[in-house]
Amino acid sequence: MLRLFQRTQFQGSKTCIRVFSKSFHSLLFLRQELILKVEPLKRDNESEDVKRRRLVYQSRKRGILETDLLLSRFAKRYLPTMSVEEMEEYDDLLNELDWDIYYWAVKNYEVTPLPEKWKDSKILAKLQEMSANNEGEILRMPNLDDSS
Repeated sequence: MLRLFQRTQFQGSKTCIRVFSKSFHSLLFLRQELILKVEPLKRDNESEDVKRRRLVYQSRKRGILETDLLLSRFAKRYLPTMSVEEMEEYDDLLNELDWDIYYWAVKNYEVTPLPEKWKDSKILAKLQEMSANNEGEILRMPNLDDSS
């Protein structure tokens, strides 16, 4: 048996996930788009130090090398001096899809249009400025220790 999830929207922004169990041969006739989005964990009572360390990890281990490279360098440069509000905004950005973050960082909005919620983001603007690499630097993953 295979479980499938179908997203159905109703009453504005509320979303209902319906679960179906189908045998494999029935799937040949199923031609619907299936979407499953896992909501990020709520991290109430997380200390600033723990949040910074988590954001460093999440910046480095995205799953797509291009995004890992941009976000890990960004985290190394800006996370130590971010305010709590800036860390919250950065945390929200990290909840987006990897390729979306990459294309927004390099300002390729033809591939992935920039949502309204990120148009005035100071964090995204800093990421875009750093991603432009106007210095022509060869980009490498930063070390995890604080000495470099």
